[in-house]
Amino acid sequence: MKRVRFAPSPTGSLHVGNALSAVANRRLGDWMLLRIDDTDAARNVEGGEDDILRDLEWLGVGWDEGPVRQSERQERYRGAAAPLGDRFEGTTLLREDGSATYQLATVVDDIDFGITHVVRGNDHRPNEAVHRRLHDALGTDAPEYVHHGLILGEDGKKLSKRAPGATVASLREAGIPAEAVRAYLEELGTPAHDVHYDLPRIRRLSTETIGAMSDDDLAARAGAPVALAPVLRGARDFAEAREYAASVSSPPGAVSVWSPETLIRFRELRERANGSVTADEARSIVRELKAVGGDLKQLRTALTGRERGPELWTVVAALTREETMRRIDAAL
Repeated sequence: MKRVRFAPSPTGSLHVGNALSAVANRRLGDWMLLRIDDTDAARNVEGGEDDILRDLEWLGVGWDEGPVRQSERQERYRGAAAPLGDRFEGTTLLREDGSATYQLATVVDDIDFGITHVVRGNDHRPNEAVHRRLHDALGTDAPEYVHHGLILGEDGKKLSKRAPGATVASLREAGIPAEAVRAYLEELGTPAHDVHYDLPRIRRLSTETIGAMSDDDLAARAGAPVALAPVLRGARDFAEAREYAASVSSPPGAVSVWSPETLIRFRELRERANGSVTADEARSIVRELKAVGGDLKQLRTALTGRERGPELWTVVAALTREETMRRIDAAL
């Protein structure tokens, strides 16, 4: 059985590079420990652990044990350090206040929880030699170490947390579906070399994910009535999907009219269909307008107050006959 661990520090929402490690560990491991590396109190952020738990749950990355906090295992670390002293081959094991450093705590935890494989970023590669020597000194076998490439920004340096989309929370708040972020991280796998962050790829995956959702799921996650699902279907993210829903649900304010003949012709076509129209009927109306040179941008503006948005036929199908006529008459 492959036993792995994901060990973030509680410094706020996960960096996408850390999320890559979490996904890689979950993919490799039959059993995974969630460990919170909070030995450096100066770096810890209030609520940081909760942010991490939320990010992992949102991404669908589960764990089998934890969260285990290193701050709660200090007595165990001091006991392990007793035969080695406060320093070992130039490496500090215990600080002046008696608390364990990252190097000692990490090795002791890997021993106690039977970790067989450690999957982490290349920035941890220098720690491997130290950890192997500590395992030797403590009389235990070191796990297998797997180091993957880092995610870089446009400048070729490690992606800054302040960069657009660099944290899981920022992607979630932007309305990107969790499935799209997870799919991107799965595509990267365990890269042997550093990779440049491809936010446009995540956005493409977002559009594909939304397009493949069931009507019920899409409507629920966008906070819209299921009847509006066709309107939401072409959105690039949930934020845009909510904007689409609002453009249909809320009557537009005053709109500019530059092609009244298009609105008049549309009104005639829509009047012929008593009550609601099916998707095929809505498409037919739009096609007929287009065939006679109608200004579809004018129609969209009259119906939604916007020149861009969801496919026009979905708007025509979503609006009742009465509401359609009211909006067209108001524009005219």
